[in-house]
Amino acid sequence: MSEVSEALDTQPYNVPNEDVEFEPVCVDVDRIYDSCGAKDCLRDLTVFFTADDQQLVETATAARITRASVLTTTVNVDGVAFHRGYYSVDAGLYFAVFVELYTAAGSLPTTVTGLATFSKRAVLYGSDANVKSFSSEDVPAKIDPADFNFCTAESGIKPKAEVQVSFPMVLSAGVAPVTVPEILPFVPENVTEFFGGELTAPTTQKVTTTLGIFSIMQLSRSVQLNIPSYDFCVPRKECAEKTDDPCEAFNKIEFPSDSFFPPTTVEDDSGSAKFNCSCN
Repeated sequence: MSEVSEALDTQPYNVPNEDVEFEPVCVDVDRIYDSCGAKDCLRDLTVFFTADDQQLVETATAARITRASVLTTTVNVDGVAFHRGYYSVDAGLYFAVFVELYTAAGSLPTTVTGLATFSKRAVLYGSDANVKSFSSEDVPAKIDPADFNFCTAESGIKPKAEVQVSFPMVLSAGVAPVTVPEILPFVPENVTEFFGGELTAPTTQKVTTTLGIFSIMQLSRSVQLNIPSYDFCVPRKECAEKTDDPCEAFNKIEFPSDSFFPPTTVEDDSGSAKFNCSCN
């Protein structure tokens, strides 16, 4: 790397000096009006499989879950009656659960993939906006006459809801008999396509799992804010050239001291996020 590149590498962008005057500019951004975080232990969730995989579950003697992933989430926003400006955010979480089924002692497991679901709700403040927003990038949509019926139309524009979910932690898993009839929850079409066929409810035996997740739910609106602007973000760092030398890439990795010498004290976690709010 050249001397110029090394000098520029220490300063990736123009950093404003305290004495430099700034210019106020107006930007259009999504402002978060309300948000909350939650730490949920999803106990004994039923895992649903396709018909062929469910036949294997019916004869299994044990089950082991190797991992779980968030497939998708459906998010709905509805106004709260008698609480103007407040909205209920309903999120449907869909998890792909990777299971190893054992049919006999000492036998090799059969790996199957199933679905676990969980519904979550939070009541958040999203304010009121009695306007309609249009953009040159919008695709013309069909005009619904109900939008002009003052008896049924929504008052104002709903805020935008966003749900962030961490990777699930698999806390436990097992095989259990079906004591009460299981009802297959609503499954979106894209989730059904992921499993390659329709899912079915267990009849005599089921796989259950307990997952731990962290989540954040928030409501935001598009607003115009006046902020200080110092300069454009002009990159001052040169793009590194691609190298085919594996040893050169390895030499740039720092020595993992913590792996050989684990810390002896617990760091202060007073700055970590606190999850105690209205999430249910």
